[in-house]
Amino acid sequence: MASQLRNVLIFGATGVIGEIIVDAILAAPPGSFDRVGVFTSPSTAESKPAVLDSLRSRGAETFVGNIENSDHVRNAYQGFDTVVSCLGRNMLLAQIQLLDLAESCSDVKRFYPSEFGTDIEYSSDSFKEKPHQAKLRVREWFKSSPRRLEYTYLVTGPYADLYLGKFNQDPRAGSFDVEKRQAVLLGDGRDPISLTTMNDVGKLLVASLAHPEASRNKALKVNSFTTTPNDILAEFERQMGALLNWRVQYTSLETLRLLEDNAYKDANPLAPIYTLRRIWTEGGTLYESRDNELIGAAQVDTLEVAVQRAISTAGEGFRSGEL
Repeated sequence: MASQLRNVLIFGATGVIGEIIVDAILAAPPGSFDRVGVFTSPSTAESKPAVLDSLRSRGAETFVGNIENSDHVRNAYQGFDTVVSCLGRNMLLAQIQLLDLAESCSDVKRFYPSEFGTDIEYSSDSFKEKPHQAKLRVREWFKSSPRRLEYTYLVTGPYADLYLGKFNQDPRAGSFDVEKRQAVLLGDGRDPISLTTMNDVGKLLVASLAHPEASRNKALKVNSFTTTPNDILAEFERQMGALLNWRVQYTSLETLRLLEDNAYKDANPLAPIYTLRRIWTEGGTLYESRDNELIGAAQVDTLEVAVQRAISTAGEGFRSGEL
């Protein structure tokens, strides 16, 4: 049983959410961690030397190796009690080997799989959802037999930064285009959705590390705020002024399901996004209570703050981190 989680090794640290999480860990109050390590590939080390130099200047150790090479990973594990995976969707199944190696390494006590996002066990139907399959297989590793290794699943729901942005590939899946003042709202605009800013994902991860018993072998359901598409639009209008009206369209759940079905039939890479946004619109991010307070994370971003950021970064559009 881990009493302290003070030595943290991160995989996927230079990805969309990985950068945020590593930054939050390195920005934690002095004394929060004894060691912070980053495992990266040779290609990333070659293409992003400035990023790794910056991490090293802030106290992070860097390990360059092949994630599929057992010796590379095993050597990196030495002295770390916690592994945090921020691997992207195309690498999720690689976590199973990482788990096997962590189980055999007595130093590693806790593993955080790459769970940031939609709750893959929200309801009895969740196991059927195609985008959930890789994450479900990772969870099955823990269920398949008694494990020494502890886990924490940090379930954040959708990232507010992306949901409140412009979706260039297909605005019908929901979009807030600040530059053109055009919005496509999902459902009837009144369906509640819980969102987490990417900044808060990092804060919440650090908070869970600081409360190891509260987060031990649990799926923590955390978020920044709950709102509706209509309320999001109203906040954009309030902050930007009402001199120019927004042009608003709606994508009904029925239409969203049709887009989803057709995308899978056509092998459209946007298919998982339609699925996730359909799940969110159906209410798959809502809970009677959340676990923020359980890990001492009472201070999180508000809708107002999230919209401020969306306005300031207008034009960047959708990024693949939604998956």
